[in-house]
Amino acid sequence: MMNYKDTALVLIDLQKGILAMDTAPHSTATVVQNAKELAARFKQNGGFVAYVRVNFHDGQDALKPNAMKQLPGKPQADFSDFADELAVEEKDYIVNKRGFSAFFGTDLDLQLRRRGIKNIVLGGISTHVGVDTTARDAYQLGYDQYFVEDMMSAPAAELHAFSLTHTLPLMGQIVSFEDMMAEERFNQ
Repeated sequence: MMNYKDTALVLIDLQKGILAMDTAPHSTATVVQNAKELAARFKQNGGFVAYVRVNFHDGQDALKPNAMKQLPGKPQADFSDFADELAVEEKDYIVNKRGFSAFFGTDLDLQLRRRGIKNIVLGGISTHVGVDTTARDAYQLGYDQYFVEDMMSAPAAELHAFSLTHTLPLMGQIVSFEDMMAEERFNQ
């Protein structure tokens, strides 16, 4: 049983530049709709919501690894804007990251610890990169995690399935959106 007071909803990369790609097995529309509803539930009950996005200051701060494959998408003017449906406001907690993890190079861990957060509910795009990498860091930082299977997706269904089958179960619980929305999951 979780409590909204010690649980954070962390939404990874639900921004226009990343949402422009095709995803499977869940569409970006499904992921955003589920995130919108769960964020509203958290906010109504005094829970903490962190909206995470890739956002660069001037492009010089972007990672430039010796990678064999390029990341999809090119940053456009609205690349880092959150999906309009999420109605993210200035007062919301926004994490700007330069790499895959919401923790690396940000103050997310500090903000969660100052609020007494012990549990993280995680979703976003892509399951096998941003969500998985954030989950690995959260695991090493000692957070209990819940991964909302139908509030995340990837460019291909097999990439989503790989994380759900092989990595995320090592770090927490996989749940459905319907299960997460069930009132009995939380003590209020």
